[in-house]
Amino acid sequence: MKKIINLNIAFLVLAAACLSSCQKDYGNLNQPTIESFLDNASAAQLNNLVTGTLSGMRNTSGLYLDDIGAVSREMYRFSGADPRYVTDLLGASPLSNTGFYITNPWAAQYRVVKNCNVLLDAASRSTLISDAEKKGYSGFAKTMKAYELLLNLNLTYTNGIRIEVSDPQHLGPFVGYDESLAAIAGMLDDAKTDLSGAQVTFPLGSGFTDFSDAAGFTQFNRALAARVAVYRKQWSTALTDLDESFFDLNGSFKTGTFQVFGTGSGDQLNSAFFPQNQNGEVRVAHPSYAEDIEPGDDRIGKATLRNSPASSGGVSSNRDVWVYTTSTAPIPIIRNEELILIYAEANIQLDNISEAINAINIIRNGHGLPDYSNSEPTTDDLITEMLNQRRYSLFFEGHRWIDMRRYDRLGELPIDREGDQVWTAMPIPLTEQ
Repeated sequence: MKKIINLNIAFLVLAAACLSSCQKDYGNLNQPTIESFLDNASAAQLNNLVTGTLSGMRNTSGLYLDDIGAVSREMYRFSGADPRYVTDLLGASPLSNTGFYITNPWAAQYRVVKNCNVLLDAASRSTLISDAEKKGYSGFAKTMKAYELLLNLNLTYTNGIRIEVSDPQHLGPFVGYDESLAAIAGMLDDAKTDLSGAQVTFPLGSGFTDFSDAAGFTQFNRALAARVAVYRKQWSTALTDLDESFFDLNGSFKTGTFQVFGTGSGDQLNSAFFPQNQNGEVRVAHPSYAEDIEPGDDRIGKATLRNSPASSGGVSSNRDVWVYTTSTAPIPIIRNEELILIYAEANIQLDNISEAINAINIIRNGHGLPDYSNSEPTTDDLITEMLNQRRYSLFFEGHRWIDMRRYDRLGELPIDREGDQVWTAMPIPLTEQ
């Protein structure tokens, strides 16, 4: 972890330049030091850290989605440069604690956590900003830190993560899954408290267009809290969090917050985008995506037919993944369609069957399907339907593996070749040991 956490602050500031939507004077980027941020930081310096956080979140987004998608058999990732996408991730070979599929996203997410910790410390020490502004920076940093920790926990699951990493010389211990989720939930709650009465004066970019003030960012925070609550099986808490979020049962599925990309100098392209019918570096939908989808479901458009099938390592598909359709397409952090499905899930678990079915039907109807037809569903029937809607609505957004795992249904995922297996968790990187 020390290799991950002991970062030169220059990376953090240079990363801040990557979002073209926030053009400002970044000052001296040649020899910045951590002291320059911690010693009475100006608003401009703190804003650099905000922008660097948002930029750093994007660095391994495509790889994270590949991890979740491949292990859960949403899709295949073919690469002429690295066969481990179809060996290690599909269970033909053991997962390695030095494999790029865990070390790269793990390090990238902890870099963002480090950025957030610097921002928290710097804002608290500054005499150049108001108390309300300090609360704004703190609420932002704690929320984004919680989100990045959750992404790493999604990968390592019961192997755990480090929560306390603010002091690189005295890192906190690894903690298990339940304890980690509780800490992340507490971090989000602390952020919500900070945001009450806060003033958000820093730029959040076009990915937070509707959530760029304290009230809007609090709604985003509560949306993340609702996701964590269902992971913790705290169903009533999830509904309370939804009430305080941007959840809208009758609203646009697309409303939400996003990682954004651009073609400008110093910006970054969406690494989850590959053109259709490409060879070599390819993402294709698992054949079961089209085989299992209901007739008339418009979400088939997320897996478009190729001119010819793509194959690697004994597996193949004739459909491209077509979720991010340009090199600058945004990647959702969280959006209303997921919140509607969280609402359905919580109500299923609380035996509010009519509310759950209503939410499921909103999703179904929104994608060209008729109402759910089971007139006397069991709880298990409704969970199956809810998970199926999450499968198609949230395809290649980083959920399928987590969803099937938390319902002990990994055994229902397809095995592609004799000897393959579906992994439960990724190992802790060797650098941590």
